[in-house]
Amino acid sequence: MDRELLDAWNSLNKGGRFHSLTNSQQHKVTLFDSFTESFLDKDKIIVANPLWNLSIPTYLKAWFDAITVAGKTFKYTETGSVGLLKGKKALHIQANGGIYNGSDPASQYVKTMFDFLGITDFEQLFVEGMDHHPEKADEIVSTAIQKATNLAKTF
Repeated sequence: MDRELLDAWNSLNKGGRFHSLTNSQQHKVTLFDSFTESFLDKDKIIVANPLWNLSIPTYLKAWFDAITVAGKTFKYTETGSVGLLKGKKALHIQANGGIYNGSDPASQYVKTMFDFLGITDFEQLFVEGMDHHPEKADEIVSTAIQKATNLAKTF
């Protein structure tokens, strides 16, 4: 997202026509919409990311920004926002150097975003502790693969 895209949306929201946007704005609106539509076409979503300084990577934040669209993935109501993605499944896999057991801000953010969008069939898998216990790295990865294999049976 950048100023040019925001200006294009502002123009369209005020009744402007798509063909009156600059070529660059048309391209950005089309590209952004394609990301959202691609996401909407999926029944199952898997997000995998590292934990970076107790946060998600910026590219994952940008992806959430691209799929959080009023009228498409959530709507405003008299009682607040309502997610529109009921019936979808999501799996979040996160690699952590330390051990947080899902209490870190990044995993909570991912969970909050999927909940906001209406995805309640949500699982999280943490591959954690490899920096804290490097001697156990192979065991940690092996255990995570087994957990992922078991989750895949019902996902």
